Amino acid sequence: MFHIFKKAAQTRLVTIGYPQEPARIPGHFRGAPRFEFSGWRDARPAADACPTGAIAIEKSAERRRVTIDYGLCIYCGQCAEADRSGAVKITRDFELAVRERGDLITIAEYLLEPDGMQKTLASLHKGLPSENDLLEPLEHKVQERIHKILGRSLAIREVDAGSCNGCEIEIGALNNPVYDLERLGIHFVASPRHADMLLVTGPVTRNMELALAKTYRATPEPKLVVAVGACGISGGIFGRNYATVGGVDTVVPVDVFIPGCPPRPHALLHGILLALGRMEQRVTKGHSASSEPFR
Repeated sequence: MFHIFKKAAQTRLVTIGYPQEPARIPGHFRGAPRFEFSGWRDARPAADACPTGAIAIEKSAERRRVTIDYGLCIYCGQCAEADRSGAVKITRDFELAVRERGDLITIAEYLLEPDGMQKTLASLHKGLPSENDLLEPLEHKVQERIHKILGRSLAIREVDAGSCNGCEIEIGALNNPVYDLERLGIHFVASPRHADMLLVTGPVTRNMELALAKTYRATPEPKLVVAVGACGISGGIFGRNYATVGGVDTVVPVDVFIPGCPPRPHALLHGILLALGRMEQRVTKGHSASSEPFR
């Protein structure tokens, strides 16, 4: 028994301080790709290399429309390897959760040279926040905010609607000593009837479509749904076929989308807190007392 206490004393505290403190991301972590649209001369190599169609091209005689969908992106890095211009770079960005599906889509339109190269950026609609926005700290005192909104802890029911279990591994890590989700007053429950939030993974298989719909109906109001990973957002590499119906929002309403394949535990926590801000808006709607929501 003594050697156990000795080991614990030597190990010291391993729990991270996120979100109160900045996340410590390893140097080899591969996050979302970023695009320098103004200097991008040719999107075709990156689009051809993309395995999920996250980079799509529509071409006319004089224009090229390039669509970047982070809801389809699996962060494989093949687009950056294929693009020799340096306009596509893999970053360590992970705080990419959004409340609207369209916010994961960026559209750039270019005028073309006669040889098919992109001459001028004609228009740009960016869905994701800028890099400066990503550096904004999350709200502090999470436990107090949860208690103010719910009067108790935040209960989450995780639903595997057909995933490869990659997202489940990251979700499971939220309960280990490093991330320790319960220190924030957040815990997982076994029944949707006890849940405030559904954390849904995977492309929704046709066998799980009805089960997911019933789980959603069994969850009491005010309830939240978070779609986890590229598969939960859009169907990912599985897409929509004879076995799957696509993303979670094809079956139930989704409040927050967390991109990634799979999203790291930090990204999951960021998305959960973003969803909590939406719940706060719902609870306080119509009341004079209000406070700043999580960002």
